Amino acid sequence: MDPLDRLAEPGLDLLARVDTLLAAGAPEAHPVWPLLRRMQLLPGEALRAFLDLHPAPLATAGHAVRRLVRGYDDACAALTDPGVWSGPAGSSYDEARTALLRHLDEGPESLVGRLESTAGYADALADWVEGSRLAVARVLAEVLGSTEAVRVRAATGPGAGSAAGAGAAAEIATRVLSVLGVAYDGAETLLRQWSPSLAESTWRSTGGPSYHGGPLRIG
Repeated sequence: MDPLDRLAEPGLDLLARVDTLLAAGAPEAHPVWPLLRRMQLLPGEALRAFLDLHPAPLATAGHAVRRLVRGYDDACAALTDPGVWSGPAGSSYDEARTALLRHLDEGPESLVGRLESTAGYADALADWVEGSRLAVARVLAEVLGSTEAVRVRAATGPGAGSAAGAGAAAEIATRVLSVLGVAYDGAETLLRQWSPSLAESTWRSTGGPSYHGGPLRIG
């Protein structure tokens, strides 16, 4: 359980009250409006969705992908031996063997290269989730102890009028949505950075002639 998990229950309670007040409106020209338009979610809904993100599954996925590389290493080891074939068939086999080795494990565009990039992307996402959860936990701790939180609770209590807490709700929403917005910007940045390395690995032929018949000599 991390700091965000520990703050989730009181945070969701406060932001549910904030959502209720915001549903009735916020002060005109308040900074919360562009954030609401951008996120397309009220702060309580946004937090609830974010709580489902955890770094552990992503880190586990990265480890699992790296384990797959061992199988490719075994295949490459088997292809390293050029064999004892000669003649046109031997030349054709050697060209195919070289092309397959290149496709399996030569550079970032190879299958192994793509696997390593996929694992690296999973690790980067795990780090992003961990750092973002800490940032969200910090802002929740701040707003939970703020004077705005006191006003929001009072405005959503029995017999209270929602207009009294509209400004306080907008202030809390601005702080929470701003941090969540930065977090999602980080995810989009990671995707842009890693996308070229995550593209499909295409077959890179040697361009040599293919064997279509002829004598095959062994030894």
